[in-house]
Amino acid sequence: MKSIERILIKIVLIQFLFLFITQLFFHKLNIFPELKQLTEYEGVTDNNYTEFLETFRGQ
Repeated sequence: MKSIERILIKIVLIQFLFLFITQLFFHKLNIFPELKQLTEYEGVTDNNYTEFLETFRGQ
């Protein structure tokens, strides 16, 4: 049972490492500028929380 736990922990750590590396490539090094333009077009990177807050105030 402990060997399975060790394997799962190693898999989780490797997944986290790959996630960190891909985030670094996508966001900091600007490898795919089209992806950045797409997220800006979709409004994902906007810090506009007014509509969200207005929804809660309307309760």
